Amino acid sequence: MKTLVSLFLRDDKYLHIRAGVSEATDAEKEEEKVILQLQTLSPSSDFPFSNTSLSESKGFIVSAMKTLAVSALVCAAMALTRAAALPEATPEKGQPAKSHLVKRSPSCSGSWSEISGRCFQFVPRALTWAQAERNCLSMGANLASVRGAEEYRKIQRLIADKTHGNPRTWVGGSDGAEEGAWFWSDGTPFTFSYWCRGEPNNVHSQHCMQMNYKGHKCWDDVQCNKHLPSVCVKKTS
Repeated sequence: MKTLVSLFLRDDKYLHIRAGVSEATDAEKEEEKVILQLQTLSPSSDFPFSNTSLSESKGFIVSAMKTLAVSALVCAAMALTRAAALPEATPEKGQPAKSHLVKRSPSCSGSWSEISGRCFQFVPRALTWAQAERNCLSMGANLASVRGAEEYRKIQRLIADKTHGNPRTWVGGSDGAEEGAWFWSDGTPFTFSYWCRGEPNNVHSQHCMQMNYKGHKCWDDVQCNKHLPSVCVKKTS
């Protein structure tokens, strides 16, 4: 291998041994080390430092480094320009734009939750059945009616989410107008029922409906002056 310069280690410093030149500066040392490494890796006569002086080699390296720096800046500027010029992605025709935001139902605002196309709200305050109905009416709603098994399970989940349990709760069923003729206070047809076994039994004039009764969390008729939490329902806006 050809040797361009000689480097010696003395007192943890590199000395540049060259006619008429004293100890090299740190910058010169780094340049000489780069030249020496390049010369060692590529000793062929075609190597650009093979037949040049040290000062010429330094000039070549500085020029090359400046060229590389300018090229890097130009490439970065071009990349930023292209990124800024790219149009915002749009969905294909007929396809809705995707969103990662969780959107609350616009038809049920505030503390109301949408279930099966209607808005429901759990009221934790213990009231009599009549008081609970009046409270729902003050919010433009009624005590909840239940139209099917799936809807009933969702109402139960709503209550469980609010209470972390399954408390007995007023819903809008009543036969106060006529014994045995159950109706929903919001006028929904009474076509679905989930009575517990042996209910309704009208013991001691039980004319109002509670849900989540006993182990099966089914329906029971009970005296209307009991104090229980309630569920209200209203149409979507």
